[in-house]
Amino acid sequence: MSKKIASARISAESSELLKELNNSLPFDKALYREDIRGSLAHAEMLKEQGIISPEDYAAIERGLAQVLEEIESGAFSLEGDDEDIHMAVERRLTEIVGDAGKRLHTARSRNDQVAVDFRMYVLRHDLEIAALLRELITSLLEKAKVHTETLLPGMTHLQHAQPTNLGYHLTAYASMFRRDLERFLDSYERNNLSPLGCAALAGTPHPIDRRRTAKALGFREPTLNCLDTVSDRDFALEILFNIATMMMHISRLSEELILWSTSEFGFVRLSDKHATGSSIMPQKKNPDIPELLRGKTGRAYGNLMSLLTVMKGLPLAYNKDTQEDKEGVFDSVRTAELSLRVLREMIDEMEVNAEAMEAACMKGHLTATDLADWLVREAGLPFRDAYHIVGNVVNRAEELGKDISQMTPEELRSVDERITAEACGLLDNRVSMNARVSEGGTASARTREQIERLEKWLEALKI
Repeated sequence: MSKKIASARISAESSELLKELNNSLPFDKALYREDIRGSLAHAEMLKEQGIISPEDYAAIERGLAQVLEEIESGAFSLEGDDEDIHMAVERRLTEIVGDAGKRLHTARSRNDQVAVDFRMYVLRHDLEIAALLRELITSLLEKAKVHTETLLPGMTHLQHAQPTNLGYHLTAYASMFRRDLERFLDSYERNNLSPLGCAALAGTPHPIDRRRTAKALGFREPTLNCLDTVSDRDFALEILFNIATMMMHISRLSEELILWSTSEFGFVRLSDKHATGSSIMPQKKNPDIPELLRGKTGRAYGNLMSLLTVMKGLPLAYNKDTQEDKEGVFDSVRTAELSLRVLREMIDEMEVNAEAMEAACMKGHLTATDLADWLVREAGLPFRDAYHIVGNVVNRAEELGKDISQMTPEELRSVDERITAEACGLLDNRVSMNARVSEGGTASARTREQIERLEKWLEALKI
Protein backbone atom coordinates (compact mmCIF):
# COMPACT_ATOMS: atom_id res chain seq x y z
CA MET A 1 0.00 0.00 0.00
CA SER A 2 1.32 3.45 -0.88
CA LYS A 3 2.68 5.53 1.95
CA LYS A 4 0.74 8.40 0.37
CA ILE A 5 -2.41 6.99 1.90
CA ALA A 6 -4.24 10.32 2.27
CA SER A 7 -3.33 12.02 -1.01
CA ALA A 8 -6.05 11.17 -3.52
CA ARG A 9 -5.87 14.60 -5.17
CA ILE A 10 -2.08 14.87 -5.33
CA SER A 11 -0.37 13.11 -8.24
CA ALA A 12 3.21 14.35 -8.00
CA GLU A 13 5.67 12.96 -5.48
CA SER A 14 6.11 15.31 -2.54
CA SER A 15 9.26 17.36 -2.22
CA GLU A 16 11.71 15.84 0.23
CA LEU A 17 11.70 19.16 2.08
CA LEU A 18 7.90 19.08 2.30
CA LYS A 19 8.07 15.57 3.67
CA GLU A 20 10.50 16.67 6.33
CA LEU A 21 8.45 19.74 7.22
CA ASN A 22 5.15 17.86 7.20
CA ASN A 23 6.20 14.70 9.03
CA SER A 24 4.86 14.67 12.59
CA LEU A 25 5.47 10.97 13.28
CA PRO A 26 8.70 11.60 15.23
CA PHE A 27 6.66 13.25 17.99
CA ASP A 28 3.00 12.31 17.56
CA LYS A 29 3.92 8.62 17.78
CA ALA A 30 3.53 9.23 21.51
CA LEU A 31 -0.23 9.08 20.85
CA TYR A 32 -0.28 5.53 19.48
CA ARG A 33 -2.26 4.12 22.42
CA GLU A 34 -4.88 6.86 22.16
CA ASP A 35 -5.05 6.44 18.39
CA ILE A 36 -5.68 2.70 18.59
CA ARG A 37 -8.17 3.09 21.43
CA GLY A 38 -10.11 5.74 19.50
CA SER A 39 -10.09 3.59 16.36
CA LEU A 40 -11.47 0.59 18.25
CA ALA A 41 -14.33 2.65 19.67
CA HIS A 42 -15.06 4.12 16.22
CA ALA A 43 -15.04 0.71 14.55
CA GLU A 44 -17.35 -0.81 17.14
CA MET A 45 -19.80 2.06 16.68
CA LEU A 46 -19.68 1.62 12.87
CA LYS A 47 -20.56 -2.04 13.33
CA GLU A 48 -23.40 -1.34 15.75
CA GLN A 49 -24.83 1.27 13.38
CA GLY A 50 -24.68 -1.15 10.45
CA ILE A 51 -22.12 0.97 8.59
CA ILE A 52 -19.55 -1.82 8.43
CA SER A 53 -20.13 -5.57 8.69
CA PRO A 54 -19.47 -7.62 11.83
CA GLU A 55 -16.80 -9.48 9.85
CA ASP A 56 -14.97 -6.26 8.98
CA TYR A 57 -15.20 -5.12 12.59
CA ALA A 58 -13.77 -8.42 13.83
CA ALA A 59 -10.87 -8.10 11.39
CA ILE A 60 -10.24 -4.47 12.44
CA GLU A 61 -10.35 -5.38 16.13
CA ARG A 62 -7.91 -8.25 15.62
CA GLY A 63 -5.66 -6.15 13.41
CA LEU A 64 -5.50 -3.18 15.81
CA ALA A 65 -4.62 -5.52 18.68
CA GLN A 66 -1.75 -6.84 16.56
CA VAL A 67 -0.60 -3.32 15.65
CA LEU A 68 -0.53 -2.38 19.35
CA GLU A 69 1.45 -5.49 20.23
CA GLU A 70 3.90 -4.87 17.38
CA ILE A 71 4.48 -1.24 18.39
CA GLU A 72 5.08 -2.12 22.02
CA SER A 73 7.35 -5.04 21.19
CA GLY A 74 9.29 -3.02 18.63
CA ALA A 75 8.31 -5.30 15.74
CA PHE A 76 6.56 -2.36 14.04
CA SER A 77 8.91 0.60 14.07
CA LEU A 78 7.48 4.11 14.17
CA GLU A 79 10.62 5.54 12.64
CA GLY A 80 9.50 5.28 9.00
CA ASP A 81 8.31 7.90 6.53
CA ASP A 82 4.60 7.71 7.35
CA GLU A 83 3.18 11.21 7.62
CA ASP A 84 1.88 10.79 11.16
CA ILE A 85 0.85 8.21 13.73
CA HIS A 86 -2.68 7.98 12.30
CA MET A 87 -1.47 7.03 8.84
CA ALA A 88 1.16 4.68 10.25
CA VAL A 89 -1.44 2.73 12.23
CA GLU A 90 -3.92 2.65 9.34
CA ARG A 91 -1.27 1.53 6.87
CA ARG A 92 -0.08 -1.30 9.08
CA LEU A 93 -3.67 -2.31 9.89
CA THR A 94 -4.50 -2.56 6.18
CA GLU A 95 -1.37 -4.62 5.55
CA ILE A 96 -2.61 -7.06 8.18
CA VAL A 97 -6.36 -7.29 7.43
CA GLY A 98 -6.71 -5.97 3.86
CA ASP A 99 -9.83 -4.11 2.71
CA ALA A 100 -11.43 -4.15 6.17
CA GLY A 101 -8.68 -1.77 7.28
CA LYS A 102 -9.65 0.65 4.51
CA ARG A 103 -13.19 0.82 5.92
CA LEU A 104 -12.05 2.04 9.34
CA HIS A 105 -11.88 5.67 8.23
CA THR A 106 -15.55 5.74 7.21
CA ALA A 107 -17.34 8.73 8.84
CA ARG A 108 -14.06 9.99 10.27
CA SER A 109 -11.41 12.56 9.34
CA ARG A 110 -7.90 12.99 10.60
CA ASN A 111 -9.20 16.31 11.94
CA ASP A 112 -11.46 14.67 14.53
CA GLN A 113 -9.09 11.71 14.88
CA VAL A 114 -6.16 13.84 16.00
CA ALA A 115 -8.48 15.96 18.15
CA VAL A 116 -9.74 12.93 20.07
CA ASP A 117 -6.27 11.37 20.42
CA PHE A 118 -4.69 14.57 21.68
CA ARG A 119 -7.59 15.40 23.96
CA MET A 120 -7.45 11.95 25.58
CA TYR A 121 -3.72 12.42 26.16
CA VAL A 122 -4.22 15.84 27.76
CA LEU A 123 -7.13 14.72 29.94
CA ARG A 124 -5.14 11.73 31.18
CA HIS A 125 -2.27 13.96 32.18
CA ASP A 126 -4.59 16.50 33.80
CA LEU A 127 -5.46 13.74 36.27
CA GLU A 128 -1.90 12.40 36.56
CA ILE A 129 -0.49 15.84 37.38
CA ALA A 130 -3.34 16.45 39.85
CA ALA A 131 -2.45 13.17 41.59
CA LEU A 132 1.22 14.20 41.81
CA LEU A 133 0.19 17.58 43.23
CA ARG A 134 -1.84 15.76 45.86
CA GLU A 135 1.28 13.83 46.88
CA LEU A 136 3.36 17.02 47.04
CA ILE A 137 0.75 18.81 49.17
CA THR A 138 0.66 15.80 51.48
CA SER A 139 4.44 16.00 51.94
CA LEU A 140 4.33 19.74 52.62
CA LEU A 141 1.62 19.26 55.24
CA GLU A 142 3.49 16.39 56.91
CA LYS A 143 6.56 18.61 57.20
CA ALA A 144 4.41 21.55 58.35
CA LYS A 145 2.80 19.53 61.18
CA VAL A 146 6.23 18.97 62.73
CA HIS A 147 7.08 22.68 62.63
CA THR A 148 4.03 24.62 63.81
CA GLU A 149 6.12 25.89 66.76
CA THR A 150 9.35 26.47 64.82
CA LEU A 151 9.90 30.22 64.68
CA LEU A 152 10.74 31.68 61.28
CA PRO A 153 11.17 35.33 60.29
CA GLY A 154 8.34 36.27 57.99
CA MET A 155 9.52 38.62 55.25
CA THR A 156 8.28 41.23 52.84
CA HIS A 157 10.64 42.67 50.24
CA LEU A 158 12.99 39.92 51.49
CA GLN A 159 13.38 42.02 54.67
CA HIS A 160 12.52 40.75 58.13
CA ALA A 161 8.94 41.72 58.92
CA GLN A 162 7.06 39.70 61.59
CA PRO A 163 7.59 36.38 63.37
CA THR A 164 5.86 33.36 61.84
CA ASN A 165 6.42 29.62 62.07
CA LEU A 166 7.80 27.23 59.46
CA GLY A 167 4.60 25.19 59.38
CA TYR A 168 2.69 28.33 58.43
CA HIS A 169 5.18 29.07 55.66
CA LEU A 170 4.93 25.55 54.22
CA THR A 171 1.13 25.70 54.44
CA ALA A 172 1.24 28.82 52.28
CA TYR A 173 2.90 26.76 49.53
CA ALA A 174 0.42 23.94 50.07
CA SER A 175 -2.32 26.53 49.47
CA MET A 176 -0.67 27.57 46.20
CA PHE A 177 -0.45 23.98 45.01
CA ARG A 178 -4.07 23.41 46.02
CA ARG A 179 -5.10 26.08 43.52
CA ASP A 180 -2.93 24.38 40.90
CA LEU A 181 -4.55 21.02 41.57
CA GLU A 182 -8.02 22.54 41.34
CA ARG A 183 -7.14 24.12 37.99
CA PHE A 184 -6.15 20.73 36.53
CA LEU A 185 -9.38 19.15 37.77
CA ASP A 186 -11.45 22.06 36.47
CA SER A 187 -9.78 21.73 33.06
CA TYR A 188 -10.49 18.01 33.03
CA GLU A 189 -14.19 18.55 33.71
CA ARG A 190 -14.56 21.38 31.20
CA ASN A 191 -12.78 19.58 28.38
CA ASN A 192 -14.05 16.04 28.93
CA LEU A 193 -16.01 16.12 25.65
CA SER A 194 -15.54 13.85 22.65
CA PRO A 195 -14.54 15.26 19.24
CA LEU A 196 -15.00 11.87 17.53
CA GLY A 197 -17.60 11.93 14.76
CA CYS A 198 -17.07 15.57 13.83
CA ALA A 199 -15.17 14.40 10.73
CA ALA A 200 -13.48 17.21 8.78
CA LEU A 201 -15.54 20.11 10.16
CA ALA A 202 -19.26 19.61 9.48
CA GLY A 203 -20.15 16.17 10.78
CA THR A 204 -21.03 13.26 8.48
CA PRO A 205 -24.08 11.95 6.56
CA HIS A 206 -23.46 8.45 7.91
CA PRO A 207 -25.84 7.42 10.74
CA ILE A 208 -23.19 7.47 13.46
CA ASP A 209 -23.75 7.54 17.22
CA ARG A 210 -21.36 10.06 18.77
CA ARG A 211 -22.71 9.44 22.26
CA ARG A 212 -21.80 5.78 22.00
CA THR A 213 -18.17 6.51 21.13
CA ALA A 214 -17.99 9.26 23.75
CA LYS A 215 -19.09 6.83 26.45
CA ALA A 216 -16.75 4.10 25.20
CA LEU A 217 -13.77 6.47 25.44
CA GLY A 218 -14.67 7.84 28.89
CA PHE A 219 -15.90 11.25 27.78
CA ARG A 220 -18.90 12.88 29.46
CA GLU A 221 -20.62 13.60 26.13
CA PRO A 222 -19.83 14.71 22.57
CA THR A 223 -18.77 18.26 21.80
CA LEU A 224 -21.54 20.63 20.70
CA ASN A 225 -20.33 22.14 17.41
CA CYS A 226 -18.10 20.28 14.95
CA LEU A 227 -16.73 23.42 13.29
CA ASP A 228 -15.38 24.61 16.63
CA THR A 229 -14.28 21.15 17.72
CA VAL A 230 -11.77 20.30 15.00
CA SER A 231 -9.92 23.58 15.45
CA ASP A 232 -10.23 23.84 19.24
CA ARG A 233 -6.96 23.63 21.15
CA ASP A 234 -8.16 25.35 24.31
CA PHE A 235 -7.70 22.09 26.22
CA ALA A 236 -4.02 22.10 25.21
CA LEU A 237 -3.61 25.77 26.08
CA GLU A 238 -5.21 25.13 29.46
CA ILE A 239 -2.82 22.37 30.43
CA LEU A 240 0.09 24.55 29.27
CA PHE A 241 -1.20 27.49 31.34
CA ASN A 242 -1.85 25.27 34.35
CA ILE A 243 1.65 23.83 34.11
CA ALA A 244 3.23 27.26 33.64
CA THR A 245 1.44 28.60 36.73
CA MET A 246 2.34 25.51 38.74
CA MET A 247 5.98 25.79 37.66
CA MET A 248 5.96 29.43 38.78
CA HIS A 249 4.93 28.24 42.23
CA ILE A 250 7.59 25.52 42.15
CA SER A 251 10.13 28.17 41.14
CA ARG A 252 9.19 30.42 44.06
CA LEU A 253 9.59 27.55 46.52
CA SER A 254 12.85 26.54 44.83
CA GLU A 255 14.18 30.10 45.15
CA GLU A 256 13.53 30.07 48.89
CA LEU A 257 15.16 26.67 49.32
CA ILE A 258 18.21 27.95 47.42
CA LEU A 259 18.42 30.97 49.74
CA TRP A 260 17.70 28.95 52.87
CA SER A 261 20.45 26.45 52.07
CA THR A 262 23.15 29.15 51.82
CA SER A 263 25.67 29.82 54.56
CA GLU A 264 24.06 33.22 55.07
CA PHE A 265 20.70 31.67 56.01
CA GLY A 266 21.50 28.09 56.98
CA PHE A 267 17.81 27.32 57.55
CA VAL A 268 17.77 23.98 55.69
CA ARG A 269 20.15 21.30 54.55
CA LEU A 270 19.31 19.49 51.33
CA SER A 271 20.03 15.81 51.05
CA ASP A 272 23.24 14.86 49.27
CA LYS A 273 20.97 13.03 46.81
CA HIS A 274 19.63 16.39 45.65
CA ALA A 275 22.86 18.39 45.44
CA THR A 276 26.10 18.28 43.48
CA GLY A 277 29.69 19.30 44.05
CA SER A 278 31.98 21.62 42.18
CA SER A 279 34.52 20.46 39.61
CA ILE A 280 37.17 22.69 41.18
CA MET A 281 36.09 23.69 44.72
CA PRO A 282 35.97 20.59 46.94
CA GLN A 283 33.98 22.28 49.70
CA LYS A 284 30.98 23.13 47.51
CA LYS A 285 27.50 21.62 47.80
CA ASN A 286 25.30 23.16 45.14
CA PRO A 287 21.48 23.10 45.27
CA ASP A 288 21.17 21.89 41.68
CA ILE A 289 17.68 20.41 42.00
CA PRO A 290 15.90 23.64 43.00
CA GLU A 291 18.04 25.56 40.51
CA LEU A 292 17.00 23.22 37.70
CA LEU A 293 13.36 23.46 38.75
CA ARG A 294 13.61 27.25 38.76
CA GLY A 295 15.18 27.17 35.29
CA LYS A 296 12.62 24.78 33.79
CA THR A 297 9.88 27.29 34.58
CA GLY A 298 11.04 29.38 31.61
CA ARG A 299 10.71 26.31 29.41
CA ALA A 300 7.07 25.90 30.47
CA TYR A 301 6.38 29.58 29.79
CA GLY A 302 7.87 29.25 26.31
CA ASN A 303 5.66 26.29 25.41
CA LEU A 304 2.55 28.22 26.44
CA MET A 305 3.51 31.32 24.48
CA SER A 306 4.39 29.21 21.43
CA LEU A 307 0.93 27.66 21.15
CA LEU A 308 -0.84 30.93 21.94
CA THR A 309 1.07 32.46 19.05
CA VAL A 310 0.25 29.57 16.70
CA MET A 311 -3.47 29.84 17.44
CA LYS A 312 -3.90 33.61 17.43
CA GLY A 313 -4.59 34.15 13.71
CA LEU A 314 -6.17 30.90 12.56
CA PRO A 315 -9.49 31.00 10.72
CA LEU A 316 -11.99 28.20 11.18
CA ALA A 317 -11.70 25.29 10.89
CA TYR A 318 -8.64 23.02 10.94
CA ASN A 319 -5.32 24.42 9.72
CA LYS A 320 -2.01 22.59 9.46
CA ASP A 321 -0.47 25.16 11.81
CA THR A 322 -2.00 23.22 14.68
CA GLN A 323 0.45 20.40 14.05
CA GLU A 324 2.66 22.60 16.23
CA ASP A 325 0.38 21.94 19.21
CA LYS A 326 1.87 18.70 20.50
CA GLU A 327 5.62 18.97 21.06
CA GLY A 328 5.26 21.80 23.57
CA VAL A 329 2.52 19.96 25.45
CA PHE A 330 4.52 16.72 25.53
CA ASP A 331 7.55 18.64 26.78
CA SER A 332 5.65 20.58 29.45
CA VAL A 333 3.91 17.44 30.70
CA ARG A 334 7.24 15.61 31.05
CA THR A 335 8.77 18.63 32.78
CA ALA A 336 5.82 19.02 35.16
CA GLU A 337 5.61 15.40 36.20
CA LEU A 338 9.37 15.02 36.76
CA SER A 339 9.48 18.33 38.65
CA LEU A 340 6.69 17.31 41.02
CA ARG A 341 8.28 13.95 41.75
CA VAL A 342 11.73 15.33 42.51
CA LEU A 343 10.39 18.29 44.52
CA ARG A 344 8.37 15.99 46.74
CA GLU A 345 11.37 13.73 47.32
CA MET A 346 13.54 16.74 48.15
CA ILE A 347 10.98 18.12 50.64
CA ASP A 348 10.66 14.72 52.35
CA GLU A 349 14.43 14.41 52.86
CA MET A 350 15.23 18.05 53.64
CA GLU A 351 16.66 18.75 57.12
CA VAL A 352 15.44 21.84 59.00
CA ASN A 353 17.75 23.91 61.22
CA ALA A 354 15.20 25.26 63.70
CA GLU A 355 17.90 26.95 65.80
CA ALA A 356 19.11 29.02 62.87
CA MET A 357 15.55 30.05 62.04
CA GLU A 358 14.87 31.14 65.61
CA ALA A 359 18.17 33.01 65.82
CA ALA A 360 17.25 34.89 62.65
CA CYS A 361 14.09 36.10 64.37
CA MET A 362 16.30 38.16 66.67
CA LYS A 363 17.25 40.40 63.76
CA GLY A 364 15.10 43.07 62.20
CA HIS A 365 12.84 43.99 65.17
CA LEU A 366 10.07 41.61 64.14
CA THR A 367 7.78 42.57 67.02
CA ALA A 368 7.70 46.31 66.32
CA THR A 369 4.13 46.15 65.04
CA ASP A 370 3.06 44.41 68.27
CA LEU A 371 4.23 47.45 70.24
CA ALA A 372 2.34 49.79 67.93
CA ASP A 373 -0.80 47.65 68.33
CA TRP A 374 -0.35 47.72 72.13
CA LEU A 375 -0.17 51.54 72.12
CA VAL A 376 -3.39 51.67 70.10
CA ARG A 377 -5.16 49.17 72.33
CA GLU A 378 -3.87 50.18 75.78
CA ALA A 379 -2.91 53.87 75.42
CA GLY A 380 -5.71 54.80 73.03
CA LEU A 381 -3.36 56.33 70.46
CA PRO A 382 -4.22 56.61 66.77
CA PHE A 383 -2.29 53.94 64.90
CA ARG A 384 -0.27 56.45 62.88
CA ASP A 385 0.94 58.16 66.08
CA ALA A 386 1.81 54.79 67.59
CA TYR A 387 3.63 53.89 64.36
CA HIS A 388 5.96 56.90 64.68
CA ILE A 389 6.61 56.28 68.39
CA VAL A 390 7.67 52.71 67.65
CA GLY A 391 9.92 53.99 64.87
CA ASN A 392 11.73 55.99 67.54
CA VAL A 393 11.88 52.88 69.76
CA VAL A 394 13.54 50.95 66.90
CA ASN A 395 16.06 53.75 66.45
CA ARG A 396 16.87 53.56 70.17
CA ALA A 397 17.28 49.76 69.96
CA GLU A 398 19.72 50.24 67.07
CA GLU A 399 21.73 52.68 69.20
CA LEU A 400 21.82 50.12 71.99
CA GLY A 401 22.86 47.37 69.60
CA LYS A 402 19.98 45.08 70.47
CA ASP A 403 16.69 43.83 69.05
CA ILE A 404 13.51 45.56 70.19
CA SER A 405 12.45 42.34 71.91
CA GLN A 406 15.53 42.61 74.18
CA MET A 407 14.83 46.13 75.44
CA THR A 408 14.12 46.65 79.14
CA PRO A 409 11.05 48.50 80.41
CA GLU A 410 13.27 51.42 81.35
CA GLU A 411 14.76 51.62 77.86
CA LEU A 412 11.28 51.55 76.33
CA ARG A 413 9.94 54.25 78.68
CA SER A 414 12.93 56.46 77.86
CA VAL A 415 11.42 56.81 74.38
CA ASP A 416 7.79 57.25 75.51
CA GLU A 417 6.59 57.14 79.11
CA ARG A 418 3.26 55.57 78.08
CA ILE A 419 5.05 52.29 77.34
CA THR A 420 4.70 50.15 80.49
CA ALA A 421 6.39 46.93 81.59
CA GLU A 422 3.36 45.02 80.31
CA ALA A 423 4.45 45.81 76.75
CA CYS A 424 7.78 44.01 77.20
CA GLY A 425 6.14 40.61 77.44
CA LEU A 426 4.36 41.17 74.15
CA LEU A 427 7.65 41.79 72.33
CA ASP A 428 8.82 38.19 72.67
CA ASN A 429 8.89 36.62 69.19
CA ARG A 430 6.96 33.50 70.18
CA VAL A 431 4.32 35.54 72.00
CA SER A 432 4.02 37.77 68.95
CA MET A 433 3.68 34.81 66.58
CA ASN A 434 0.97 33.23 68.71
CA ALA A 435 -0.86 36.53 69.16
CA ARG A 436 -1.92 36.48 65.51
CA VAL A 437 -5.02 34.39 66.05
CA SER A 438 -7.22 35.89 63.35
CA GLU A 439 -8.45 33.36 60.78
CA GLY A 440 -5.61 32.59 58.39
CA GLY A 441 -3.05 33.95 60.85
CA THR A 442 0.29 32.51 61.90
CA ALA A 443 -0.48 31.48 65.48
CA SER A 444 0.46 27.84 65.97
CA ALA A 445 -3.16 26.94 66.71
CA ARG A 446 -4.31 28.66 63.51
CA THR A 447 -1.54 26.97 61.54
CA ARG A 448 -2.68 23.57 62.79
CA GLU A 449 -6.24 24.49 61.86
CA GLN A 450 -5.14 25.35 58.30
CA ILE A 451 -3.27 22.06 58.01
CA GLU A 452 -6.34 20.13 59.19
CA ARG A 453 -8.59 21.91 56.69
CA LEU A 454 -6.22 21.12 53.84
CA GLU A 455 -6.00 17.48 54.92
CA LYS A 456 -9.81 17.20 54.95
CA TRP A 457 -9.91 18.73 51.48
CA LEU A 458 -7.35 16.19 50.28
CA GLU A 459 -9.36 13.31 51.75
CA ALA A 460 -12.47 14.46 49.88
CA LEU A 461 -10.72 14.61 46.48
CA LYS A 462 -11.95 12.07 43.96
CA ILE A 463 -8.69 11.36 42.13
